[in-house]
Amino acid sequence: MNSAGTRTGAGTLVCASAPMRHTVELARRAGESDAKVLFTGESGVGKDVLARETHACSNRRDRPYIAVNCAGFPETLLESELFGHARGSFTGADRDRLGKIQMADGGTLFLDEVGEMSLRMQAALLRFLENGEIQTIGHRAQQVNVRLIAATNRNLGQRVASGDFREDLLYRLCVIEIKVPALRDRRDDIPALTDYFLKRAPRQLSISPEAQEALVRHRWPGNVRELQNIIEQATWLARGSTITLEDLPESVRNPTPQVTPLQERRRQVSDQLFEALVAGQYSFWDHIHPLFLDRDITRHDVREMVKRGLRETKGNYRAVLRLFGMPDSDYHRFHNFLTAHACKVDFRNYRTGVDVGSARPPSIFKVS
Repeated sequence: MNSAGTRTGAGTLVCASAPMRHTVELARRAGESDAKVLFTGESGVGKDVLARETHACSNRRDRPYIAVNCAGFPETLLESELFGHARGSFTGADRDRLGKIQMADGGTLFLDEVGEMSLRMQAALLRFLENGEIQTIGHRAQQVNVRLIAATNRNLGQRVASGDFREDLLYRLCVIEIKVPALRDRRDDIPALTDYFLKRAPRQLSISPEAQEALVRHRWPGNVRELQNIIEQATWLARGSTITLEDLPESVRNPTPQVTPLQERRRQVSDQLFEALVAGQYSFWDHIHPLFLDRDITRHDVREMVKRGLRETKGNYRAVLRLFGMPDSDYHRFHNFLTAHACKVDFRNYRTGVDVGSARPPSIFKVS
C-alpha cells in the first residue's frame, strides 16, 4: 500500500486514498502564498494537522505557529487569549499578558473552530484582519504581521443565513477553502492509519484480517480521533500479539444497517452520534464524553444531540437520559456536565403537553 507520511511537528500526515492525497496537495500549495486559508470538514478529520502542513510549506515555516481553539474559551477569555491585556486592565489582571496574535507575529495564527466565535469576537477579528492592528486591553494599538489559517466543522454559509456569523468575515477568511473529507469517504486511509497507530503503541501488535475489515466497514462519526482511540483501547484489551474482532467495541463489530433520512438533508456529526447513542452502539460517558473533552466535537454538536433528544421526548430530560442509554442515577451527573460546558438546552421549548410514553420513541428513519 502506498501511503504518504510527512512529519509536521505535532502530527504526521498519513494517507493512502486519492481524496486525501488531493487534499494534502492543496494544503501544501496553499503554503506558497500568504492568502488566508479556511479548512472545513467534520470534527476529527485532521484539519489541524493540515494547517500545520500549510505552515510548514510556507516562507514562514521558521517563524512561530500559534494555534487557538475558539471553542475552548468563553467570549471574555477568548478576547484576552487572542489580543492580550495589560496589568490592571480588569479585575484579576495581575500582570501584562501577550495575546496569541502578538506571539504569532511574523508567523502563522491558526484559529480552530472559528465558527464558534460570538458575533462580538467576530467583529474584533474582522477589525484586525482589515488593518493588521490589535488593540490590547490597556495598551495602544500595535501593528502585527501574521498569516491566518482557520478551521471549522460548521456550515458557515448556514450560519451567515441564520445571522450567527458575519458575511464580511466569512469572505475575509475564505480566500482559499480546503474541504477535508470524512474518514468514511476515504476508507483506503483506514488500514494505513491503523498501521501507523499500531507502530506507535507500547506493544508490538498486528491486526487480524477480520478486525481490519470491521474497521474499514465502520461509519466513523468521530473520524481519525475515534479510530485512534479504538486502536489504543484494543491495544490493551488484546490478549495475544494480534488484535482480533473480539477486541473491538460492539459498535465496530456489529454495525447497524444503513439508515436513510425520510427528508434529504446534509448529515451532521451530531446526527450520527445521536443515532449511535439511541441504537446502543455508543455510550455517552465512554464515547461522547471523551470526544468532547478531546475537542473532537464541539458544544454545538452536544447541544444538537440534546435538542434532538428533547424533540423526540417532548422536552423530558429524564426520558432523554433513557433514550441515550443512561441509568436514572446519571440524571444529576448529566445535568452537571451540560451546565458546566454550556451545553444545556431549555426543555420548555420542546414541551407540547404530549405524554412521553416509552423511553425510545419510534424512529424517524427508514432502514434500507
